[in-house]
Amino acid sequence: MTATPPEANEGPKEPPVRQPSIQPFAGRIGGNQALVADPNDSSNRSLLEKVPDAGPYMRLSQILDLRGFTDLNLWKFALIECAGTMMLCFITAWIGLSGASSSSATTTSAAGVFATTAFLDPLVGGITNWIWLSLFIFIFGPISGGHLNPTITMATFFARLISLPRTVLYILAQTVGGTLAGLILHAAYGNGDFTVGGCIVEVALVQPRQAFLLEFMCSLILLFVAFGVALNPRQEHVYGPGQAPWMVGLTLGTLSFGSAFSLTGYAGASMNPARCFGVYIATGFPGYHWLHWVGPFAAAVGHAIMYHLLPPWIAE
Repeated sequence: MTATPPEANEGPKEPPVRQPSIQPFAGRIGGNQALVADPNDSSNRSLLEKVPDAGPYMRLSQILDLRGFTDLNLWKFALIECAGTMMLCFITAWIGLSGASSSSATTTSAAGVFATTAFLDPLVGGITNWIWLSLFIFIFGPISGGHLNPTITMATFFARLISLPRTVLYILAQTVGGTLAGLILHAAYGNGDFTVGGCIVEVALVQPRQAFLLEFMCSLILLFVAFGVALNPRQEHVYGPGQAPWMVGLTLGTLSFGSAFSLTGYAGASMNPARCFGVYIATGFPGYHWLHWVGPFAAAVGHAIMYHLLPPWIAE
C-alpha cells in the first residue's frame, strides 16, 4: 500500500497576500505626514539613511545628502512626476487655450480690448483646474507625492520635508514634463499662434511689479492652504488622503478664477512655473516669464519662515 504524501492532504495553498507599495515620504500631498518613518525608532535607521525624507523635519546633513542621486527609486518617482506634470499641463493648457484670431484672444495693442478678462473663460478654467488637479493628486500622490508643480516642490524643500536630490530631480522632471506638454500643444493646435490663461501678462497694461505681487500672493495662499489641509499632521484625522486633494484643487481653481479678471491685462496667476514653461515652449518665450518662477520661489521662502516659526511637529 502506497502512503499518501502529507502535502497531498493539505489542499490548495492560499495565494500570498500582496500589500500596496507606498514608500514613507513626509512631503506627500494629501498624506498629512501620516505615512512617515519615526526618526526616533531605531528600526527605521536603515530606511532613513537611504531615504532621509521618509521622516519629517530632517537635519541639514540629511537634506544635503547627495547619495539620493544614486537611488534608483527616486529617479523612478521623478519619472512619474514628469509624466503627471506633462498630462496635467497639457489638459489644463488646452482647456484654457485661445487662438490669437479668436474673439477671446489677447490683443497685442495696449489700446485693444483685453478679452481674456471675460468672466466665462476664467470660470471654466478654474473649475477644470480644480477637478483635474484633484484627480491627478489622487493618482500620483501614493507614488511620487503628487507635487506636479515646482511651487509645491520648492515649498516642501524649504519646509525640510524633502531632500535636495529629490528637489532637483522633481523640478527637472516637472520642467521636462511641461516641455513635452508644450511640444504636444504646438503639434495638436497646428501652430504656436495662441495664448493660455494664467500665462498672459500684457506688459503695456500691467507693470512687472504688479504681476509679481499677484503671482507671489496667489502662490503664497496656495501654499498655506496646501500645507494646512494636505501636509499638516494635525489634520490627519480631519482631512486626510480622502478630502485633502479636493481642497488643494479647489484652492488652485478658485485662485485661477479669482485672479483672472480684476486687472485688465492680467489673465490670472500661474502658480505652476512648469505649466507656463510648457506654454512658452509652444508659443515663444516672453520677457516676463521670470515672474512665473521668482513669484513662487519667493512665496515658498515666505511660507517656510512661518512654517518654522510655528512647526507642526514638536520635540518631546
